[in-house]
This record gives sequence, C-alpha cells and structure tokens, in this order.
Amino acid sequence: MSQPNLVPEGEWATELAELQQRRAHALAMGGPEALAKFKASGRMNARERIAQLIDAGSFREVGALAGKGHYNREGQFERLDPTNAIVGTGRIQGRKVALHADDFTIRAGSSEATIADKWIYIERLAHQLRLPLIRLVDSAGGSVKLLMQIGGTKIPEYPSWPANELLKTVPVVGVALGACAGQGAIKVLSSHFSVMVREQAQVMAAGPHVVRQAYAQDVDKNDLGGHMVHRKSALVHNEAEDEADALAQVQRFLSYLPRSVFHLAPVTPPSDDPQRADDWLKNAIPRDRRKIYDPRKILASVMDQGSLFEIGRYQGGSVITALARLNGVPVGVIANDPKVQGGAMTLQAAYKMERHVKLCSQFGLPVVNFVDQPGNQTGLEAEVAGTLLGATRVGEALHDCASPWVSILMRRCFGMAGALHGPKYGEALNLRYAWPSARWGSIPIEGGVMAAHKAEIEGAPDPAAKRAELETFYLNMTSPFRTAEKFGIMDIIDPRETRAILCDWVEDAWALVQTSGRIAG
Repeated sequence: MSQPNLVPEGEWATELAELQQRRAHALAMGGPEALAKFKASGRMNARERIAQLIDAGSFREVGALAGKGHYNREGQFERLDPTNAIVGTGRIQGRKVALHADDFTIRAGSSEATIADKWIYIERLAHQLRLPLIRLVDSAGGSVKLLMQIGGTKIPEYPSWPANELLKTVPVVGVALGACAGQGAIKVLSSHFSVMVREQAQVMAAGPHVVRQAYAQDVDKNDLGGHMVHRKSALVHNEAEDEADALAQVQRFLSYLPRSVFHLAPVTPPSDDPQRADDWLKNAIPRDRRKIYDPRKILASVMDQGSLFEIGRYQGGSVITALARLNGVPVGVIANDPKVQGGAMTLQAAYKMERHVKLCSQFGLPVVNFVDQPGNQTGLEAEVAGTLLGATRVGEALHDCASPWVSILMRRCFGMAGALHGPKYGEALNLRYAWPSARWGSIPIEGGVMAAHKAEIEGAPDPAAKRAELETFYLNMTSPFRTAEKFGIMDIIDPRETRAILCDWVEDAWALVQTSGRIAG
C-alpha cells in the first residue's frame, strides 16, 4: 500500500518519524544487493508480484513492522530486519481478496525465517471474513538454523492454521513461483486451484540436498518437482509460461468463483448472442466412428466466446475440466477428449473429474458435461492402478453434487463410466440431450460384436466383411431415436441448437442456485 507523504510533526513527531523509518525498512525487503541479485535471475520480487496481481493502489498491508528490531545501547531504534512474509488484502477487478507472498530475498523465503503468526493471521482473517485467499509461494522450506534461534527443536505443527476450514469456506489459490519445498509445497497444494511457472518453480516434499542425504541419489530440482513431474502426478493443476501468466491465471480463475460458499459467483453482462449457432457444428462429429475430433473447438463454440478457462490440461487428458460462461453465468464444464486414451475413464481422469465436480458443487456453479465416454480404461495396467476405484469415487462425488447439471451426449456413452455422465439419484433429474451422432449401451458395438460372434466371424469366408455386416446390424439397433421413442433421452437435438438450449437452461439453473438455500449470506 502506498503511504501518504506525511511530514512528522507535533507532539508525536519522534514516534511518527520512527514509524516512517520502520516502514521504509520493511519496503527495503532483503536490501539492495539481494533485490538486485534476485532481479538478475529474471524474476519479480514479492512486492512486484503483489502489484502485478491486484488492482493498483488496493494493497493494504498487515504486519509490515513485524521482524527483528536492532537497538543501540541506549535502547533507541536503529533498524528493522523484516520478516519474509508479506501479507494483507487487496482487490482483483474490484473484488476483495486476502493474500500473502514469500520474500525470497530474505533467507530464501524459508518458512522458519519468519513469524508464523503473521501469515497464519491473514489466513485466519480470510476464513473469518470470508475472503478468497491467494498464496504466492517461493519458499525453501524449513531451516536448521532455527535451532540457533530457539535453542532447541519444535514439533512440526501449526495448530492455529485453519487450512482445512479455509478449503471448506473460500476459494484458495496456491502459486508456485520458485522452489516450494516442505511447508511451501503444502501451501501450494492445499488449494482449489494451483499453478506453477515452467522451469522456474518446483513443488516437492524436500529438495535435492535432502534427497541426496536420504537416498544417495543426485537429482536435478526440476526432475524432482518441476512441471513435467506434476503433469504426471496431477498435484498442481496448471502450468504457466512465466510469472505474469501465472498471476493472470489466478485472476481469471477467481473471476468465476464467489467470495465464499456463502456468496454467489459473479455474473457478468452477456457479451455473446445466446442464439448464436455455428453451422460447422452439424459436422463436428465424424461419421467414421474411428476418427477423432477436437472437443475444445466444440466447447469454444458453444460457451460464451473467449470464456473457456481450462484446469488441469496435462493431467488425466481423456477428460477436460474447465470453467466458462453461458450468457454471462459462470459454469463448470466437463468433456471427454477422444484424442487421449480414446476418452476412456482412466484413474487420473477419474481423480480430475471428481475434483472438478466437488469444486463446482461447493461454490454453486452449474455444470455442463459434454459426453463421449467409451467406458473405463481396461487392461492389466488399468487394473493394477485401481481405475475402477477412481470411477467409484466419481460416482460418490456425483451423488453428493448439489449443482444443477445437464449432459450433452455427443458420441459414446458406454458401461459404468458412461453411467457417470451426471447425477441421477434421489431428486436429481436425469437432464440430458443427445446429438444424432450419439450411441450408448453396456458395451461399445465394435468390441461387443467380436466378443459375441467370434466363432462366426473367424469361420466366415471374409471375416472382415462379416464383422462389418454384424456391426452395421447392431448399430442400426442403437440409433438414439429408438431411445427417444421410449423417452430414455430427453431430446435429440441438432448440434447447432446446443448453445441456445444451454443458455435457456442456465437461466433456470442460476435461479435454482440463488434460491436453493445453500447461500447463507
């Protein structure tokens, strides 16, 4: 927060002068040399990151004077060594948030080179005042030098830190901007959305030095906890090209979320025609069932233009999870991607879908699911991984989901995983539409024909022709129109009608969110 240019004067001039001096020392952070060295590495310092993230002039710092004071023999103040946690509140697009940033220029941002009460206080404030919380993490974790400060050890705990209660109450964001080890890693991961800077950030239990001592293994920090590692681990949702991109992703994520579970998500003025119908959608799904297509192009066409924000693109790639808007209303989006594992439900995809369903349900976002689900991943690798358990957890999340939900069946919907296209228990309406290209059942026709008619196909003069003949016969029986005759599907729609139907639906879905009783204040 910029300070007014006030000249110390009057009866308290001495104290006011000291206040300005202490504030200046806090703003100096780790000092000119440390700041210059950090800048030379191509990174923004903690205060620059805060300025980049929040609205200009909106940062109101808390605890700026916390640190280690130095005094002369007469007890007069000389200088302040500030703590390496900068905390306070600010605004993003006018909306209030709480945040704290690690200052790497002071003891490499070590979590034990600060006053824990300071960063815990801002998190408690976020919880009690129901403010979204952002952690800008650049921390080397614990330090053995703490032993010299306290003359002993401590049990590793922060009993006053409301980490789990925060996750139940407000949107929490973790941003990895450097080496985030130990407690720093937990601050990134204990969140609803996390993002890390490629090649610059690492998220790990402990750094290479600790690993070398424990396992006699030499490993590079990026190989240990960099973005390529977490593409596989799914610990961190997104990756960013640079710090500016990471902070922009934070701003965008929060633009879809409410202040807390006690508030409504922000609806923006409509900027796109709800009746817009892109003609190419009629041919978006290839007639050849073995050909793939680009589901992201379909999502971009149906949702408000420019509103799609994907979460976790590089993990569990057979399912896409995103936030978007329909006629200005924020919604959660799920879609299968046939380019990855054929769109099948893998263990990682199940975890990703479960996580997204819970996020949308907790914060009152209606959900649209674009379905092309061939079923659970099969094979030895899938069974050893426990894929079916992941799918079972998706079913549990759907059962508990409080969000209004609609499914658009675009192509396939088979087996147990296909049954997980939306909530359908208790009072949940099985609200679903299908495109003419959709097919469903207990097993895909291609695999089912070979399993049921193996001997007949292999004994035919032309096995390939016989198989094609049988597949055609069964496919005719799986026409979605036959299901519509029995009202097993709400309606078959022209793909070009999808946006208009969803924009009409979201009006009622949003009215339900507003009056459902989940909003307590």
